[in-house]
Amino acid sequence: MTSSNSSPNLRQSDIVLAYTFLRVILGINFFNHGFTRIGNIPGFVDTMVGMFQETFIPTPLVQINAILVSPIELIFGLLLTLGLFTRLSLIALLGLMVVLMYGVTLLQNWDAAGSQLVYDFLLCILLAGLRFNTFSVDGWWQRRQAGTPQQQRETVKPLNFLPKLARRRQRSVTRLLHR
Repeated sequence: MTSSNSSPNLRQSDIVLAYTFLRVILGINFFNHGFTRIGNIPGFVDTMVGMFQETFIPTPLVQINAILVSPIELIFGLLLTLGLFTRLSLIALLGLMVVLMYGVTLLQNWDAAGSQLVYDFLLCILLAGLRFNTFSVDGWWQRRQAGTPQQQRETVKPLNFLPKLARRRQRSVTRLLHR
């Protein structure tokens, strides 16, 4: 018989560390995909046009997509590695993966489709776990905006003033009654 509390003992610090490593590793992967092809975009475009010439997709559409793939991978891979604009980077890379998945399944390249599903899964995990993005430029910026713990305690929380207001009103009523 299992206990009613069957959740694993996951430490917050371990989840944050695992999230950080996954984000950095995936970011490096995308960055290097773009970096290694950025100097030869015309060659990459020609290869893509050749691959898709037997499909119904017009050549100009293949060319535009092929031109954009490397810069998107390079820019958003770097941002993901740094943890800067992480949410935007994950969404942009997932959008890229939608386009790439459509292309490889149209070509019936099921091995590439399977590989891309792994990327899709990892990007979705990172997007869903964005609250664990502590060790990042985004996390640093959020901590900086929030201020010190002392400043956080001193800020007025929503409806925090109501108990004080009620005590003041009660004192005022008491004073009026005792006059």
